[in-house]
Amino acid sequence: MELLNLHRIVDVTLAEGPGARCAVWTQGCSVRCPGCFNPQTWTTRGGFSLSWPDLVSRVSGIEGIEGVTLLGGEPFDQAEPLGRFAAAVRSAGLSVMTFTGHVREDLPPSLLLDSTDLLVDGPFLVDRPEPSRPWVGSANQRFHFLTDRYDASIFTTPNRLELTVAPDGAIELNGFATTEVLEALLEGERR
Repeated sequence: MELLNLHRIVDVTLAEGPGARCAVWTQGCSVRCPGCFNPQTWTTRGGFSLSWPDLVSRVSGIEGIEGVTLLGGEPFDQAEPLGRFAAAVRSAGLSVMTFTGHVREDLPPSLLLDSTDLLVDGPFLVDRPEPSRPWVGSANQRFHFLTDRYDASIFTTPNRLELTVAPDGAIELNGFATTEVLEALLEGERR
């Protein structure tokens, strides 16, 4: 049984792709973009291990989601077990959105690529911020509609920032917000 090396799972989010989704961050990244939002996911040490069938079981038990988003780290560093996971959740009717720091043309054939409905590719470039398209940090990153599940209408979805406080007091943040949104939030906090 192939284990996945994972960093974090958010069972239900509106900030990591179209619709309500389960977001799965992988642990380990061979791309390591300067200025990355998640440098804590670069090393393969840390995180936690979970078999892909156990992840399928967990995701299958989440009500009200339309899909799964795979982020990193670098999902294609674990393409084989994540491909099996993605194929299983797609066969159950969920969509799969995958982010990669590689460009599509450089990705070798894989079950993960074959089981992805929406691929976002390209390294994060800190000097090329993206002010308008949702979910991406830099303007060079491209959306590839690999199936007919999604189309350009997703670009009307606003970016969101989600803050979760766990019962033990742990605070988790996910999503993306522009500097302007963050400044407005801080200004509202000061009032």
